[in-house]
Amino acid sequence: MTSKIKRREFCRAVPAAVMSLVACPYLSRTAGAVEEDEMEKKVKYIEVKVASIKGICGAGYKVGDIARITEQGVEGKICIHALYSMLPAVFAMMYGARFPWLSDPDKKTHACPDAANPVVFEITRVWEG
Repeated sequence: MTSKIKRREFCRAVPAAVMSLVACPYLSRTAGAVEEDEMEKKVKYIEVKVASIKGICGAGYKVGDIARITEQGVEGKICIHALYSMLPAVFAMMYGARFPWLSDPDKKTHACPDAANPVVFEITRVWEG
């Protein structure tokens, strides 16, 4: 006869760190995967450029308009709604995140949340040096 282990006993017996590796083996393969050379590089700023507009943008954007986002703030004109929707990606890019679905790790597109008059932005990470 085999003995059954109760869930609470198992959770007390197995450390949380081991459980996280068992549950998410992907994390153990990617942790610390950033090259040492890239760790020394620093992002100078994130450039947000208007790539396309369909309809009439309430903020008055024109294709080619540029804003820069640095650690100190935003330089240039950017709609608060567009900024709010793109901030998670901007901050991730500012601190070295990589999105595996992008062909260029330093460039991504982002659509404005206004579905009736969509503005598409090109977000580009600019490195120092």
